[in-house]
Amino acid sequence: MAGAGWSWLVRAMLQLRGSLSPQEPDPDPERGSGSPHADWMGNLPHSLSALPLANLAVPGSHDSFSFWIDEKSPVGPDQPVMVRHLAGIFRSFWKKMMKKWSVTQSLTFREQLEAGIRYFDLRVSTKPGEDDELYFIHGLFGSKVYDGLIEIDNFLKAHTKEVIFLDFNHYYEMQDSNHAYLIQILQKTFGSKLCRANLVEEITLQYLWEHGYQVLVFYHHPMAHDFPFLWPGNQMPAPWANTTDAQKLVQFLETTLNERAKRGTFHVSQAILTPQTRTVIRGLIVGLRDSLVARLVCNLLLF
Repeated sequence: MAGAGWSWLVRAMLQLRGSLSPQEPDPDPERGSGSPHADWMGNLPHSLSALPLANLAVPGSHDSFSFWIDEKSPVGPDQPVMVRHLAGIFRSFWKKMMKKWSVTQSLTFREQLEAGIRYFDLRVSTKPGEDDELYFIHGLFGSKVYDGLIEIDNFLKAHTKEVIFLDFNHYYEMQDSNHAYLIQILQKTFGSKLCRANLVEEITLQYLWEHGYQVLVFYHHPMAHDFPFLWPGNQMPAPWANTTDAQKLVQFLETTLNERAKRGTFHVSQAILTPQTRTVIRGLIVGLRDSLVARLVCNLLLF
């Protein structure tokens, strides 16, 4: 998610890639890591905490949960039939290759939060044979959704002025009962921390602190309208460049960032390169990081 300014976003991306010096370990892990970014929202001056939150540049991560992918799991329903068919033929070898293109993060939820990340891109699915449980998914299945939410909530309990955006934007093999379960665990986990949907221009950090809110949930499904603590997905548009060309991506980001003020919503600037089929084939062995990530970061630094 982005507002004015890019330095925070680029710095966060570099830290997520492990390019910044690691922080000293905290003797009290429940309190936090001691990272200078763990409380950046709470440390903002009043002139910024009183601004509409949509006007601030808030660092986020793409496929935020994909720091852990289970290569022993079935291929997810988010993949084309051909990919699932090849996995049935080549089995573990194919899944190892898939994992190289499914993992987009190297830090856990808590580590991302300590690095300053506050927007999370979340994709959810049922798993074959486990219709009563929900998992994060990106090609292959990740961890249980509930476990990830608990990890995030533990951070929020220790950092009471930090605010996060949970963007649930893709669902696979989910019935209304599965959505009801997901909404139930959101309410159970975060409780009074959940911010009720409101006019975007009225949401400031000061407003959130006064009401004890720390979590904004954007739910891209019609059931969002049935619960006051769910923000409809159209309040968090995320235009997507869908390119492997870093310069085209930068041009796209400039255009969409200039247009965001007209929407009266929050806005995601997806600073990501998307591999095409030929990209994956050419970089099948080396994976996503060595094929696209370095190219992207260099261009964003120039931007």
